[in-house]
Amino acid sequence: MAEETKKKVVVVGAGVIGASIAFDLQRRGLQVTLVDKGEPGRGTSFGNMASIALDFAAGSGPSTWKKMPGWLLDPEGPVWLRPSYAVKMLPWFLRFLASGRPSRLREIEDAGMSLSQRALGDFRQMLQAIGASELMTEEGCLAIYETEAEFAADRGHLAMMQRYGLEFEVLSNGAIQYYEPALSPAIAKAVLLPDNKSIRDPYRLVVKLAEAAKAAGAAFVSGAVSDIERKGDGAVIVLLDDGRRLEADSVVLAAGVHTRFLAEKLGEPIPLETERGYHTQIMKPGISMRYSVIWPARAFMVTPTAGGIRVGGNVELAGLDAAPDFRRPRVLVRHARRALPGLKLEEATDWMGHRPALPDTIPIISPSSKMPGIFYATGHGHLGLTYAATTARLIGDMVTGIEPPVDPTPFRIDRY
Repeated sequence: MAEETKKKVVVVGAGVIGASIAFDLQRRGLQVTLVDKGEPGRGTSFGNMASIALDFAAGSGPSTWKKMPGWLLDPEGPVWLRPSYAVKMLPWFLRFLASGRPSRLREIEDAGMSLSQRALGDFRQMLQAIGASELMTEEGCLAIYETEAEFAADRGHLAMMQRYGLEFEVLSNGAIQYYEPALSPAIAKAVLLPDNKSIRDPYRLVVKLAEAAKAAGAAFVSGAVSDIERKGDGAVIVLLDDGRRLEADSVVLAAGVHTRFLAEKLGEPIPLETERGYHTQIMKPGISMRYSVIWPARAFMVTPTAGGIRVGGNVELAGLDAAPDFRRPRVLVRHARRALPGLKLEEATDWMGHRPALPDTIPIISPSSKMPGIFYATGHGHLGLTYAATTARLIGDMVTGIEPPVDPTPFRIDRY
């Protein structure tokens, strides 16, 4: 295809979602420009928990409703709402509760699992295509339960995994330490999730994706997008805040939580909020780990990644502008040392990022309902890394007019 006849696509956002989409579209023969105000991978994707988590869990539901008051009142609980942000958060929170109706919950699970059931295969294909298969570990994940009561409280989630055919194995003490000797003998139960893989360095992954897209012919533009317009001839104009204008046939908005501001300007507001997540990266942890570990009752993970061990998770609801509260990751480290008694805190750094969260916990992967040529890929919450390759495949099909392998209806932008 001659350079001048290639369909031009601008992808806004150079996190793992945007970089994956840029690489996929460039491989399909389109001319891609990837735009971000920072370097690829330096935003929220930099600090994720490096987990390919196939066991999708809808955020709302009866069990969550019961736990939520206690979580919100517990200063060390898995969810923290800053009082100053409570009023702004109320409309989103009401939608979150509404998504937990039993009939809606099953629809959400079906939708999430339609992505999860493709995620590992799509991810492996993407890694192979960029020559980075070694970035994915072969070990799985261990979900741990300190007490039998914690394990019993999670049986609904295990039943959901069984319903969708996900493999898992329940382990009791002794067998737990066989898989991960660093875990405390006080852990009563664990569930081995063999297909929940980890990425050895999530930042390096995004860099490799951006480099592969560039090597295939994509361009990178550093700048902040301020608006989007459509010309009379059908072209789409992406305006940068310094006055530059990028003309394209299609534009993909994959800027995480910041996508909501562009959506508002296009006349299709979306209930996209930030779930602020924290991690502590420990470069001298004093232990080694083969498996990632998740503690469902305390809503955090420990993952060997980026040359050390990363402790992270939790949710803080405080908006985009509030200063980080680095007491939050200290709580997570304390919990982690309870599960991993030998864990040391040497050469440790704290980080905070903004997960883009929708109240029904499934992403928007959709053409615009208002403007032809605009596509959205946002709202992946805790599963941005997990769904990156599959999202890229679906957006690539939509942009090029191919029927996607997954029903896109649940992910449409106008479902609200």
